[in-house]
Amino acid sequence: QVQLVESGGGLVQAGGSLRLSCTASGGIFSINTMGWYRQTPGKQRELVAQITAGGGSTNYADSVKGRFTISGDNAEKTVYLEMNSLKPEDTAVYYCKAIVRIGAYQYQYWGQGTQVTVSS
Repeated sequence: QVQLVESGGGLVQAGGSLRLSCTASGGIFSINTMGWYRQTPGKQRELVAQITAGGGSTNYADSVKGRFTISGDNAEKTVYLEMNSLKPEDTAVYYCKAIVRIGAYQYQYWGQGTQVTVSS
């Protein structure tokens, strides 16, 4: 069973920075893509950023372009989200998602979520 463990959330003032990390472990698998989503109460979970294995392709939500940077360490099966110039509207629970390949099949896994709170 693949597990995703997130860390790095917390409380920060507007304009500050945080770095989230997420490591995948458990069994023999390869990473296809990893990404970060966020969710606030009453709203759907939304994509923040994602990256393909090897970092060949990245994708960002318009609301975070120029402020957030996603990167990955394929060997360590870890993805990072560097968040700069944080705004109160970035406050949310941030979830890591991984699409992995095990044998001939692909599977999707989610982390437990980490709270990011940006105070004004």
